[in-house]
Amino acid sequence: MKIYTKMTKLSSKDYIALEDRYGAHNYHPLPVVLEKGKGIYVWDVEGNKYMDFLSAYSAVNQGHCHPEITKAMIHQAKKLTLTSRAFYNSELGLFEKHITQYFGFDKVLAMNSGVEAVETALKLCRKWAYLVKKIEQNNAKIIVCENNFHGRTITAVSISSDPDSFGDYGPFTQGFIKIPYNDINALKIALEDSTVAGFLVEPIQGEAGVIVPNEGYLKEALSLCKSRNVLFIADEVQTGLARTGRKICCDHEDVRPDILILGKALSGGTMPVSAVLADDDIMLCIKPGEHGSTFGGNPLACKVATAALQVIENEKLAENAEELGLFFREELLKINSEMIEAVRGKGLLNAIVIKPKNGIEAWDVCEELKRNGILAKPTHQHIIRLAPPLVINKKEIEKAIKIIRTTLNKFQ
Repeated sequence: MKIYTKMTKLSSKDYIALEDRYGAHNYHPLPVVLEKGKGIYVWDVEGNKYMDFLSAYSAVNQGHCHPEITKAMIHQAKKLTLTSRAFYNSELGLFEKHITQYFGFDKVLAMNSGVEAVETALKLCRKWAYLVKKIEQNNAKIIVCENNFHGRTITAVSISSDPDSFGDYGPFTQGFIKIPYNDINALKIALEDSTVAGFLVEPIQGEAGVIVPNEGYLKEALSLCKSRNVLFIADEVQTGLARTGRKICCDHEDVRPDILILGKALSGGTMPVSAVLADDDIMLCIKPGEHGSTFGGNPLACKVATAALQVIENEKLAENAEELGLFFREELLKINSEMIEAVRGKGLLNAIVIKPKNGIEAWDVCEELKRNGILAKPTHQHIIRLAPPLVINKKEIEKAIKIIRTTLNKFQ
């Protein structure tokens, strides 16, 4: 076994070997070891510079190590980091007021990871089902969509249709109806069941390959849910917080969810912070002692999240995502490559669908992109998600287009 000392300078190969030896093999990363980030750029341990076109799955919308967010984090970290919810703290109420007014809801329940927020929303929906809709105990159902990605907990994989997510993890959580995504008629039929309490949906399915539903789908889905007294639950962990060109993706169709789930960029990529927002008639169904988290709503997270939201607003990141996203897709479509099967997206959440050629798949394209200075990651074998930090400018987008064109041309 290789021995490392304080004076040893480790290479990318060394770091990768350490993870392989001591870490669980639950990820298959691109072979690059990052040690520094600023704005849209990251550097590996050898000093090579890359444009980040994954943004930690949209957790770094505000750019790496944003000075306002890190400043707030350092200031609060020196003052108070955690009290648990056994006591009040001086930051939680301020954050709650800020985020509820920002998104227009009565109440917020702060959590940590995105999947914790999803679990919270599901529990909240079930509570509402029994206390308000008066569904018979243990009979409430929630509609979900095929090819969804809501996280990795047992319940999240229970509602997945991806064998890599649910394989060998049963028995699964019951109480869900699975329907095709972007299929209003399927939703209409599922809603005929009087025990349905909620409809959980991603406004754009990110992990599935940036699947954008038909225009009007969300609006009609909300209307159907209202007509059947069913809660419309929007999982905007990846699509929210300016990523698609609006505060939340639902805003494109003027859809106000009954329950809104946020995470990822809520901290600008500095720490796990998530939130569930709803009005009093839903949120107050949960009483003291019925749900919680030791770290949820901690003062450090609250200070950081408030700063992260302020950056989105002050720097007009939604507007930037809208404008540059449109330009980006237009320019991608101009690339003359038989490998491009489709380009799709909204704002700066985009994807290229790759037509495999001579055994070349999306992974191979991403490895070549890395060699040319862009970091992206495939989802499935044929889709490359392209989601840079929202602080990117037009010159940087133009540079990225040139790199993508050069990369694809290599495989002609």
